[in-house]
Amino acid sequence: MPRGTEVGKLHDIDLHGHRVFFRAGGSGPVLVLVHGITSTSETWSKVLPYLAERFTVIAPDLLGHGESAKPRGDYSLGAYASGIRDLLVALGHERATFVGHSLGGGVAMQLAYQFPEHCDRLVLVSSGGLGRDITPLLRAASLPGSELVLPVLVNGPLVDAGHVVGRLLGRVGLRVHTDVGEVLRGHASLTDGEARSAFLHTLRTIVDFRGQRVDATDRLYLAQAIPFLIVWGERDPIIPAEHGRAAHRLVPGSRLELFPDAGHFPHLDDPLRFVRVLEDFIETSEPARVDSRRWGKLLRGGDDGGRAPARARAPAKAAARRRSTG
Repeated sequence: MPRGTEVGKLHDIDLHGHRVFFRAGGSGPVLVLVHGITSTSETWSKVLPYLAERFTVIAPDLLGHGESAKPRGDYSLGAYASGIRDLLVALGHERATFVGHSLGGGVAMQLAYQFPEHCDRLVLVSSGGLGRDITPLLRAASLPGSELVLPVLVNGPLVDAGHVVGRLLGRVGLRVHTDVGEVLRGHASLTDGEARSAFLHTLRTIVDFRGQRVDATDRLYLAQAIPFLIVWGERDPIIPAEHGRAAHRLVPGSRLELFPDAGHFPHLDDPLRFVRVLEDFIETSEPARVDSRRWGKLLRGGDDGGRAPARARAPAKAAARRRSTG
């Protein structure tokens, strides 16, 4: 782990023959920050300096994004989760609190599911994977043939025009919402052919024309074994805040923080509040220690209070009715 260097500076490491870039700094309990689709580790730039005062912070560019390699390969949530675990271990750490934004939330959930022994806490920020609803722009981009249209949509003049519109709105005193700026930034990244290919491979594993294909809510009851925080912007135009509310209702003991004036990027819209919420969550919760015995109990439908989630109870009741009438 790099020490004594400027917080947020990019470093790189070779994992499985591919260069992975990451930002790192600070000392203390480990936080891993995972960005969303078409984004990069730079999305955490407003909160990194504050978090690094109390934590060891690691923020990678996922494969296919930012400065990291963009190989022809596996861009599934499971592959991303394995890559984050490998980066954590390669940097000399065994456990961390995982914070995932948008696509990164899906990656963080997958990591907590695959590798609970590495997960101290789970934090989802405007996360994917909690319901079908998602912006029509991403549904359209997942359609067959979009690989032929995207090169035209992301050509230089169109991207430049988008930035000009943003600047003009700012000059006349209109606030350009963070979401617009971040979407334009991600849009511009797709001018690179390898990045565009990685984007489409990633998107099509999680989204189709009907919406999000991946829905973790059927396994979300397992999150009660891990301190679990959900953060969402009430004005999110990409993934509705109701997904966060529904996830909170499904997981006993979870925490929900709604940012009333934020959109899809609450860590950029209100970075100081985001830091305070995250610090308070870590300070007031104990790191998870999930053993196979408790994991098995949860999988069988019970928790520490002896209750079973509704999804797990229904088959048991149905089986009882079959036995009584058979």
